[in-house]
Amino acid sequence: MKYDFSTVMDRRGKDALAVDALGQGWAPGVPLEGFDPIPMWVADMNFPTAPAVLEAMAARLSHPSFGYFDPRDEYFDAIIHWQTTRNGAVGLEKKHIGYENGVLGGILSALGTLCSRGDNVLLNSPVYMGFMGSLTNAGYHIVESPLVLDENNIWRLDLADMEKKIVENRIHAALFCSPHNPTGRVWERWEIEAVMELYRKHDVYVVSDEIWSDIIMPGHKHIPTQSVSEDARMRTVAQYATTKTFSLAGLVGSYHIIYNDRLRDRVEKESSLSHYNNMNVLSMYALIGGYSEEGAEWVDELCAVLSENIDYAMDYIHTRFKGVTAARPQGTYMIFLDCKEWMETHGKTLPELVRMGHDVGLAWQDGTGHGGTTHIRLNVALPFERVKEAFRRMDEYVFNGSMIG
Repeated sequence: MKYDFSTVMDRRGKDALAVDALGQGWAPGVPLEGFDPIPMWVADMNFPTAPAVLEAMAARLSHPSFGYFDPRDEYFDAIIHWQTTRNGAVGLEKKHIGYENGVLGGILSALGTLCSRGDNVLLNSPVYMGFMGSLTNAGYHIVESPLVLDENNIWRLDLADMEKKIVENRIHAALFCSPHNPTGRVWERWEIEAVMELYRKHDVYVVSDEIWSDIIMPGHKHIPTQSVSEDARMRTVAQYATTKTFSLAGLVGSYHIIYNDRLRDRVEKESSLSHYNNMNVLSMYALIGGYSEEGAEWVDELCAVLSENIDYAMDYIHTRFKGVTAARPQGTYMIFLDCKEWMETHGKTLPELVRMGHDVGLAWQDGTGHGGTTHIRLNVALPFERVKEAFRRMDEYVFNGSMIG
């Protein structure tokens, strides 16, 4: 490979929640003596970011002035080129693109124009915990429509249940997650067409979180929600970012794409009200560097590495961990483990199981916050040697080993 996905970075003391927050109550616990932590909870990657990102930022840092600025045309050109070549966007122009400090803030800006505080908003569960917290804090009422596992262990939308919830709860705004977090499902075109037809039928406007759209496993393809019909194009606010793609959450920055002129004007007005929803000059250059030809090459290698990690993890789960199941993620680098049968067999609660992992340095995440009462969310965006070590510890000390008792 051309790029480095094997170096084990020491992130301690480098402003990384993944390791520096351990033991702070809301984060995984500190491991017992003799075990180093393997960060598998926060959804950022344990790889160096793309060289093209660093080079673009370094070039800007060579000029010692960081005053007020407007986004460069190169910023918008980079987004248009990326979305056109990678996602098949048609007719995307500079005017359709707007800045947001983050996807969650962008979602709230969009919802602030689509409905009133206290309104019902439809989400598919399990639900990324950030959605739950942000929408609840903003005064919206979340109505969940659970995804269902089919006979092939693939997460599917339950369209009948979604329609029932829309009608019963008089819903006019929905949050759609594509690819889906935490299940890793990459929706097929026919599925998006079906759900968007349902939303058209009941006049439901859509905020589509597509932050994971670049992290797609071989054999799958991200289909932008706005691309499936003209109506979908006009009723959808799509949210994107480089933060997952290049592990840049610490730089802050995302963007929306809105083709509907009236809707875009209202969302951008809502976004502007705080006077703090402003771009960071270095995050602008990070995007320009990442959305380059070299950045695209790096992302392609990244997805190949993540696919190998997921293959290893899924094989280990299916062959070695009796009573533990997971649907293979088609996108993202998160695995949603269901440990229900294992817990019942061994008389363990989810907190006890999670703690067993923490004790041996498995900094994994209790899935309760995502609605998974028997689930653990697992990040495998690690050098392969660390993935192997993590599953060795799960085998030796947790699911089959000495800590059961």
